[in-house]
Amino acid sequence: MAIGELKGRDGNGEFPQGLIDAVVFVGRALMAAIFIVEGYGKIVHYSDVAGYMIDHGVPSLLLPLVILTELGGGLMTLGGLLTRWAAIALAGFSILAAVIFHSDGSDAGQAINFQKNLAIAGGFLVLAALGPGAWSLDNWRARVRARKPVSVQAN
Repeated sequence: MAIGELKGRDGNGEFPQGLIDAVVFVGRALMAAIFIVEGYGKIVHYSDVAGYMIDHGVPSLLLPLVILTELGGGLMTLGGLLTRWAAIALAGFSILAAVIFHSDGSDAGQAINFQKNLAIAGGFLVLAALGPGAWSLDNWRARVRARKPVSVQAN
């Protein structure tokens, strides 16, 4: 089921398609924003983040992959490019970050961050299941592919 198929299915009447498209775009942008900002921050504060990772038993050699996941996945989600794959990657990243960095349930701040990361992962899983909506590069690419004529080769 795609996002566009949700119109009117909740029993609460019609939800205008143009509004669905706008809400999905804003939702994607809000979900992407934290990863774009954090990915950039990890570049700016590279050595501090590397030390933080080491303190939590994670090799600092993984920091470039973390930056690529956060910044790249965030930008892909924002633009709606390969959205389902980016959403799955960021959902997994959020769960791993929760378990590795925020699993101290005795610390209220860590417990809140753990729950926040799980909620973010849930949002990304919904995005992966339903797709990026009409205002996305994925949708634009699908429309372009649908317009291309199929070439038939003569024998």
